[in-house]
Amino acid sequence: MKIGDKVRFLSEVGGGRVAGFQGKNIVLVEDEDGFQVPMQLNEVVVIGEENYDTSHAVEVKQQASKQQAPEPEPADRPITFKVAPEERKGGDQLSAYLAFVPMDVKELTQTRFETYFVNDSNYYMRFTYMMAEGASWRLIASAEVEPNTKLFLEEFGREDLNQMERVAVQLMVYKREKPFMLKPAVDVQLRIDGVKFYKLHTFQENDFFEQPALVYTLIENDKPVRPLVIDAQQMKASMYQKDDEPKPRPVVTPARKEGDPVVVDLHASELLDTTNGLSATDILNYQLDTMRKTLKEYEKKKGTKIIFIHGKGEGVLRKAIINELQYRYKSYTYQDASFREYGYGATQVTIK
Repeated sequence: MKIGDKVRFLSEVGGGRVAGFQGKNIVLVEDEDGFQVPMQLNEVVVIGEENYDTSHAVEVKQQASKQQAPEPEPADRPITFKVAPEERKGGDQLSAYLAFVPMDVKELTQTRFETYFVNDSNYYMRFTYMMAEGASWRLIASAEVEPNTKLFLEEFGREDLNQMERVAVQLMVYKREKPFMLKPAVDVQLRIDGVKFYKLHTFQENDFFEQPALVYTLIENDKPVRPLVIDAQQMKASMYQKDDEPKPRPVVTPARKEGDPVVVDLHASELLDTTNGLSATDILNYQLDTMRKTLKEYEKKKGTKIIFIHGKGEGVLRKAIINELQYRYKSYTYQDASFREYGYGATQVTIK
């Protein structure tokens, strides 16, 4: 329908020519006397000069009806309201965790695992979860987690453990639609010990899952965990200290039953409080010195088996250990430790 078309009314006598439009649904019809009558678009039909066919009128009326479709009743409208997350007492102190959950804890040697981010606070948390690849990092997940909830990140198998030796989580926190105390951003690096995924007692009862899980703390009660890399000067001093000064973290061997192997973790993060400021050679020498002291301690206990956990990595520490055994401890025998118990990154030495 356009200006100049001849039209007639459907519900009453009369008609005229289209003089104009008001909005989408009102047409101004000018009669023979020059008066403009406003009519609903679905109440008029174009007739032309000699055409009285009403089929076009029906089509126009149907189109107008579609344009004037009533808004849905409240009960038919989509639900857009969302209940605000509930806050709990004490939840304004930040606590967040990285959790690894076996999918079938009864079949630990075959099961796959799930990774979760746990937000145990009244703040929204936006985080990134990354894994180390040499000197670089690879992003695994990035998301926002609502207060007091957990979020599934990924599923993985034992074949992926060697890629998970070092992970990092960075997060920032905030609240929505209410004032809140500003909290500093959190940047935490963790070393994931693949050996733990082979031991049933590693997975413990916890507050976040119905099944046992291996839970790493990222921040708890506003206190982030100790980073893998801390202060250069403090580490340098701990390496070259006097007897009356604080010493590097001692190697603690858990109580063992007669015949069980001695297990010594040679990862730098287990032996020292920090590694920042030390060269790779400094760290390697300290790890080898720890191995020598351990072998010295058990040199008179023939038949003792000692497991040195060195990790897979680039194989530098393992090669250095093998070199020491071949040239300084020729009487001792060595072999790869049990893969089922310790993964790929451990060597077993037997005192002869």
